[in-house]
Amino acid sequence: MVYGFNYKQQIINNKHKVRIKIYNVNKELIIRSSSEAVDFALLKDGKLIELHKEEEKSNFQVGDIFIAKIRKPVAGLNAAFVNVGFEKDAFLHYHDLGPNLASQLKFIKLVSAGKIKDFSLKNFQFEKEIDKDGSITNIINANQSVLVQVVKEPISTKGPRISAELSLAGRFIVLVPFSDRVSISQKIENKKEKERLKRLVQSIKPKGFGVIVRTVAEGKNTAELEKDLQNLLSRWTAMCKKLPTAHHPSKVLGELNRASSILRDVFNDTFSGIQIDDEELYNQTKDYLQEIAPSKTSIVKFYQSNDTPIFEKYNIERQIKTSFGRTVSMSKGAYLIIEHTEALHVIDVNSGNRSNKASNQEDTAMEVNMIAAAEIARQLRLRDMGGIIVIDFIDMGNPENRKVLFDFLREEMSDDKAKHKILPPSKFGLVQITRQRVRPEVNIKTREEDPNNIEGEIEAPIQIIDKIALDLENILKSHNDVLLNVHPFVAAYLTKGFPSIRSKWFFEHKKWVKIIPRDAYTYLEYHFYDKKKNVIIE
Repeated sequence: MVYGFNYKQQIINNKHKVRIKIYNVNKELIIRSSSEAVDFALLKDGKLIELHKEEEKSNFQVGDIFIAKIRKPVAGLNAAFVNVGFEKDAFLHYHDLGPNLASQLKFIKLVSAGKIKDFSLKNFQFEKEIDKDGSITNIINANQSVLVQVVKEPISTKGPRISAELSLAGRFIVLVPFSDRVSISQKIENKKEKERLKRLVQSIKPKGFGVIVRTVAEGKNTAELEKDLQNLLSRWTAMCKKLPTAHHPSKVLGELNRASSILRDVFNDTFSGIQIDDEELYNQTKDYLQEIAPSKTSIVKFYQSNDTPIFEKYNIERQIKTSFGRTVSMSKGAYLIIEHTEALHVIDVNSGNRSNKASNQEDTAMEVNMIAAAEIARQLRLRDMGGIIVIDFIDMGNPENRKVLFDFLREEMSDDKAKHKILPPSKFGLVQITRQRVRPEVNIKTREEDPNNIEGEIEAPIQIIDKIALDLENILKSHNDVLLNVHPFVAAYLTKGFPSIRSKWFFEHKKWVKIIPRDAYTYLEYHFYDKKKNVIIE
């Protein structure tokens, strides 16, 4: 029996017939505010699955729209560099111009000159669509005004990636100016529901605007979709009113604050709580939730505590320390090694040195790989890893097992909002994933200064308790009497209070662990001994 590490799923592998039972899950959004940034932690059943940071100085979020000027088109790249106010010019490729660029350029010119007062587009005469395989030098010129939208935030030494094909995202729909197309999310699989939504949207859609129906619109009625549409049209009108007086470059339409944009994209009925430690942000979030889900406003709580910071209260600081290192421990003694190179990310799955009840090597590999697949799906979201990811799963000879693993990994990643593609495992156990990256990868330093060596570094001390617990779980399978020797500080931490950590071990394993402090040990050193005082090698 294998348990999914991330979601509460039970996977039963019985002669290669796999059933997946999905239980109800609870999601919580924990928001921490400081003078410099706001941190957002998304928890699923208490497990950290996403971490976002919005810095006060950040001026280039995905979705922001700027009025800007073309710096110069480059024929060799079939792209243009655009000054959007960042230290590096933004990059605009020909394929990101959109088919109706000529209509957009004409609209900007007329609005800026004050010749258009009605921004609804119902009386606007569209221009001919541009050639999809044309040359950028034939379409735009240097110093030309253009509306562009950030599709990828500045990463490393690169400026923002932008598009001239604008879209305004709402809760249920996405509004696309200068288009008439209606499309439905591919994740809505019911054919009748897709047809219903398409008819509904076509009946309320204004002329000159296309609409993309989002997955969360499934089952929604006309009033809910129309309210969302009117909100987006109001935002479009407010943006257009700025154009006649806007200087170049300037932001004319900003994304929602990060809390609202996260709620817009991930909120559903499984959310059980939203905790916020800043009163202003609490009020903003409650107001936004009142718009999109009035019945759920009661789950928004203002967290006030002078003793325990909000991230410590919900065990987030500890999870950050244990989740962002090079080595990621999992259950059953297994672990991941995550390496980053210039071109790709490599993840190695290891079973660890442990005793196992599995009847053969194939079953052991299957069990560890399933646990690893769930943790890898979580790690990709948590670190927001993008580009090419290569995973070296433990080799499995049975092709049916490889298919089970592939299907399970796809299921675990089905909630991932980033566009991704997963290739089936090769005969050597390698799985390749491409995952869209639109923001800089979340990179948190988990190693700390070595107290015994000022120039050295050690793993975060908070991880030692988890490592001891994992080793102990495996040791107690084959030993009844165990002595644990640790540094005096760690010994005190393990035995203090009631129930102490040692008491919890006893309740879980029904075996008592004797803990002996050793003054000579370094801070992170520990060893297990059996009743004959022999070292237990784990």
